[in-house]
Amino acid sequence: KALYAGISSYSADQTRQAARILRELGTPCLIHQPSYSMFNRWIENGLLGVLNEEGIGCIPFSPLAQGLLTNKYLNGIPKDSRAAKPHGFLKPAQITEEKLRKVRELDDLARTRGQSLAQMALAWVLRCREVTSALIGASNTTQIDDAVGALRNLAFSQEEYQSIERILSGK
Repeated sequence: KALYAGISSYSADQTRQAARILRELGTPCLIHQPSYSMFNRWIENGLLGVLNEEGIGCIPFSPLAQGLLTNKYLNGIPKDSRAAKPHGFLKPAQITEEKLRKVRELDDLARTRGQSLAQMALAWVLRCREVTSALIGASNTTQIDDAVGALRNLAFSQEEYQSIERILSGK
């Protein structure tokens, strides 16, 4: 018998229904694991509210957008990157010049905050009170050290939020 349950990538309505069913079965739903990043904001359209109402935590995966929100792609697609491989979720077609422009602008903002782009992207995901943690998917210890560095500056000014929104909207 399961004592607790978690779900992943359910819509707001599906999450509410799953929480109800699990509650009726006596197995509370404690966590939802959605994909969420500056470039993938679908959970802001109702899911975060449901998680708050239901008391379910949120641990987003891919908060760095498959590495796109790191310094790795600032100058295009490196040969050793995920996007250069024939398999995986990040495809070269997704790395457009417009997206790279946004990544570079976000990197500039992160540097003014005294952070790497990855640190700012993680801090941005962690800004939501429903988010209890984030899965970073590090492939080496340097990436772990960098990610932990995000904790040194989790606060954003209103101007920084506005800059991020302007960059992401392309205005």
